[in-house]
Amino acid sequence: MQPFDTHSRTRVVFGEGVVRQLGQLASTYRPRCVLVVCDQGIIDAGHFAVAVEHLQSAGLQIASFHDFGENPTSDMVDAGVRRAAEVQPDLLIGLGGGSSMDCCKGINFVYSCGGTIHDYHGVGKATTDMLPMIAVPTTSGTGSEAQSFALISDAATHTKMACGDPRAACSIALLDPALTVTQPPRVTALTGIDAISHAIETYVTSRRNPMSVTYSRRAFALLATGFSQVLREPTDLEARSNMQVGACLAGMAIETSMLGAAHATANPLTARHDITHGQAVGMMLPAVIRMNGQVHADWYAELVREVDPSIQIDEAPDRLADMVVHWMREAGLATSLDELSIPETGIDLFVEDALKQWTGTFNPIPLDADRTRNLYRSVA
Repeated sequence: MQPFDTHSRTRVVFGEGVVRQLGQLASTYRPRCVLVVCDQGIIDAGHFAVAVEHLQSAGLQIASFHDFGENPTSDMVDAGVRRAAEVQPDLLIGLGGGSSMDCCKGINFVYSCGGTIHDYHGVGKATTDMLPMIAVPTTSGTGSEAQSFALISDAATHTKMACGDPRAACSIALLDPALTVTQPPRVTALTGIDAISHAIETYVTSRRNPMSVTYSRRAFALLATGFSQVLREPTDLEARSNMQVGACLAGMAIETSMLGAAHATANPLTARHDITHGQAVGMMLPAVIRMNGQVHADWYAELVREVDPSIQIDEAPDRLADMVVHWMREAGLATSLDELSIPETGIDLFVEDALKQWTGTFNPIPLDADRTRNLYRSVA
């Protein structure tokens, strides 16, 4: 059995309407000032105003930072740190999707510990305790609320930097499925595919362990049940709940088992062609499943049995890969480089970039140039 060392650092509060508890929960830290980090889309959807209302009703002083976008960069983190220096918060709230939560964590690293976000690229590099943070996700995708990592892009090179430390874990994750109803259909699709990829990849990494596979397997069952339904009926709160809790459980799995080749091969597509992460990882995932399934078909069979108990081991990798392709097409997402107008001539550069990705080192079948090239060619 694989050894593991895990500690649940985040209190998870789930339920329809629990956002009304935000002020009460924030008050337990007795903050002089609360800094709410959220992007413009969250303001437009009305979530920021709701959060402010509940915080103000608890008598809290509020400041905010909004000057960042999807895939937050080191420059955006720097801007957030300057804002934090102005208002000197005692508590941070990351409100929104993975970008809001990652940017909030990035601000926390630098504001609390000094330097630049580049100093925290890697694991365990925080130099002191960090501010408490409450995560309020409005999407069901990254599971960032359950992780101690911030994913920040270098503003110059566009390289994604995973910055992780136990002290960066959120103090509280507030999961209210009603907040996810306002997502545009494409955001629901992209974040949902991202969550599904987390559940599948974490289940088969070289670091899989009894804790991670428990989280991954339950996450997959919830996500596989909820995804098609939430696309058909966006206001179905039970389906939204399945997606939100599934994404959170998959985030917990990442924390202890990491990710794999689908993420390693997706990141170069985002960096070089600005392909949204969910689109990129969902496109690469079926090829990775088929590659890994040559050795670990039994693991994939365990996952598929969450939705089809009769699946045979030798059929499982192709069945699971086909399920992902079906979900991608159902969501209106591309399943090939050609559909994204990305020429095959760039594959060698993608291979070079993918082999530098940390996530690839946890794939159960080690990545090399030939295997990675074949993955890209399979989706050309």
